[in-house]
Amino acid sequence: MSFVVEYWGVVDYQTAWERQTVLFDGTILQKINNQTTTNYLVFCEHPHVYTLGKSGHTENMLYNPHAVPFVRTNRGGDITYHGPGQIVGYPIFDLDTFHLGLKEYIYKVEEAIILTLSYFGITSMRLEHATGVWLDVEKPTCRKICAIGVKSSRFVTMHGFALNVNTDLSFFQNINPCGFVDKGVTSMEQELGRKLDLLEVERRLTQFFSQLF
Repeated sequence: MSFVVEYWGVVDYQTAWERQTVLFDGTILQKINNQTTTNYLVFCEHPHVYTLGKSGHTENMLYNPHAVPFVRTNRGGDITYHGPGQIVGYPIFDLDTFHLGLKEYIYKVEEAIILTLSYFGITSMRLEHATGVWLDVEKPTCRKICAIGVKSSRFVTMHGFALNVNTDLSFFQNINPCGFVDKGVTSMEQELGRKLDLLEVERRLTQFFSQLF
């Protein structure tokens, strides 16, 4: 395996951001010093939080009846929600290790998620001109199951993806998820009619990341 897997459990978003930044900055420093870099795939789960990407629009935060924390981040993308039952993955990857550009990297992250969902019996795909993983593309029922937002510098990545597994989807009603006003949001639980074991989903994600990276 060309990366180290870390399980951070349930961790506050701000704390996870700081821990990511330590790995991210350390990898960049290694590159500057022509040292061998280590790639990390971090899995965690966040308490309820809304996050807004650096190019996002605050008007996509519609209302916040539960006073959920709101954090402006330095990732790409617009607004999204993180919370219990959602797998958040943070690949801190040196893309030079894999001979990849950023677009190819995002494509492979999407592919790992598509393959994982297929393993559990869910057919998913990409939506043109939008990152993430979607169901029923080009249908009125088009809905997003996984959001992706990335930051990179010197071809080192941080932030990553948020896969809705057993997520309470009602929290997405307070925002225009990823800036979309005409697309829905779903979860693996919603699609399969049952809760899933997060660790089992993480194992499958690791398997497909290993195949692709």
